[in-house]
Amino acid sequence: MGVVPLKDIVGPAFEARYGVPAINIFNDLTMEAVLAAAVEANSPIILQTSVKTVRTIGSRVLFDMWQSLTRDIEVPVTLHLDHCPDRAVVTECLQAGWNSVLFDASALPVEENQRQTIEVVAEARRYGAQVEGEIEAITGVEDDHGSDDVGLQQSLRTALAFIDATGIDVFAPSIGNAHGSYRAAPVLDAARVTEIVEARNIPIALHGGSGLSAQQFADLIARGCAKVNISTALKERFMKSSLAFLTLAEQNDKWDPPALFTHTRTDIITMVTGLAEQFGSAGKGGR
Repeated sequence: MGVVPLKDIVGPAFEARYGVPAINIFNDLTMEAVLAAAVEANSPIILQTSVKTVRTIGSRVLFDMWQSLTRDIEVPVTLHLDHCPDRAVVTECLQAGWNSVLFDASALPVEENQRQTIEVVAEARRYGAQVEGEIEAITGVEDDHGSDDVGLQQSLRTALAFIDATGIDVFAPSIGNAHGSYRAAPVLDAARVTEIVEARNIPIALHGGSGLSAQQFADLIARGCAKVNISTALKERFMKSSLAFLTLAEQNDKWDPPALFTHTRTDIITMVTGLAEQFGSAGKGGR
């Protein structure tokens, strides 16, 4: 299998009603561990990079890492640029070889968002890439992007008109979900996913997945959320796993960086394989 277009991963997931983990990585260790987890679970995976990660590491270095780590991979994987409002970064990543992008113009009026998204879709098609779109800001700040203010939800008619006009491949609606850690159990408008899917039969991206209950995940995936974004949960696992190891290292006065990396990698693989099992993508890797 190996690297495939986004549509080749979300399409089968949408039709069969399972979810594919879309994991935001932020360094070489997390990239390698997420890909290793996909192989272990025999699951497709969507590996995501934030704009902050692209700017911190550099698109060329990130893509070289990606190519090296996926050269002989046996499961379908794809590289996605998450929440990008900057057209220059969208172009940079498409030119470098990203398979898909989320052009996030949700801060703009819907008409201007739609106009620019049409342009991004045309640009992406020239590179054989796909586009995820949204018209409403998802509450919360993730990698310096977003706002804690609750955004306005657009009408179903507006959402469907946006999907029709832009030709996007995946749609990310606001349904009461939020980036970051939830302060309280979220009340989700799951029916909105059903309304959009029944009207347009388009795969839905679920943002703010870190912290939702197993029941919420199962319900939303059954309604058509084929792409399930996970970012905060990986950051917390990485940091807490590292902290636990370093605390013990300090107690024992034993400092072994490779052992730290192995410990953290194992914890990440455990988390991601668990998500693949939970979302139903485990065993769907084609091996």
